[in-house]
Amino acid sequence: MSDDTDFPGKDSESRGPRGIQSVEVGGQLLIALAHQGRPLALKDLAREAGMTPAKAHPYLVSYIKLGLVEQEAGGGRYGLGPLALQLGLISLQQYEPVRLATPRIEELALSLGHTVAIAVWGNRGPTIVRVAQAPSPVHVSMRHGTVMSLRGTASGRLFAAFLPRAQVMEALHLNEAADGEPASLSPAFERILAETRSTGLAQSRDGVVAGVSALAAPVFDDAGRMVLSLTAIGPSGNFELQASGLPARELRRVARELSRQLGWRDGGTAPTLA
Repeated sequence: MSDDTDFPGKDSESRGPRGIQSVEVGGQLLIALAHQGRPLALKDLAREAGMTPAKAHPYLVSYIKLGLVEQEAGGGRYGLGPLALQLGLISLQQYEPVRLATPRIEELALSLGHTVAIAVWGNRGPTIVRVAQAPSPVHVSMRHGTVMSLRGTASGRLFAAFLPRAQVMEALHLNEAADGEPASLSPAFERILAETRSTGLAQSRDGVVAGVSALAAPVFDDAGRMVLSLTAIGPSGNFELQASGLPARELRRVARELSRQLGWRDGGTAPTLA
């Protein structure tokens, strides 16, 4: 018998594990929806996935039943469903920096008396993935999965200051196109971002919600990339926004410690944390 005699599984092992082709084909629809970041009409979605509408439709029916896709009642466009959004949020929550930071926000909420949240960059911008409620009876409620405004929130301003400009502009265009607001940065907003980079802190007072203030500090990895924000949120009446105040000092301290755990070093790529 020759050395190259065929046997069951030989070819498949050389090519790697076998998959289910129909799952891979249908998955292109989910990839297209994730890439576009907005609901699409059937013909547009099919085109983005490289298939005909007639071929795409049965896959979408099945995905709707599973909750991976949902269809708008009015226009009939298709978007990511609740299960897809939940899977995405769980993926963000399993991110290693988030696991390291989670017990620290519980400590911060206790010491500051304010709600403290972790936000990471999601497919639509800064997204809340962990929340530690303040122990006091007066606190500001935050929900997991909330996408924060880049312009009006401390978390958003922090990411806008430290992330690559192209990434920030893409998110602004995605979130503001429906409102007709151009994806541009005004001189006033540029000054806010410059101050944020200089101090290593972002702040907002009565921004998106009247009577609510927030401070946010960035956490960096070993390459100097911002990986998450630590954000303290509370009623404006008793919230210290000053850089010398307790919230600012504690947020900077914990952010610096987490950054060092992730490989960042003083004097390196993120001097504002020093």
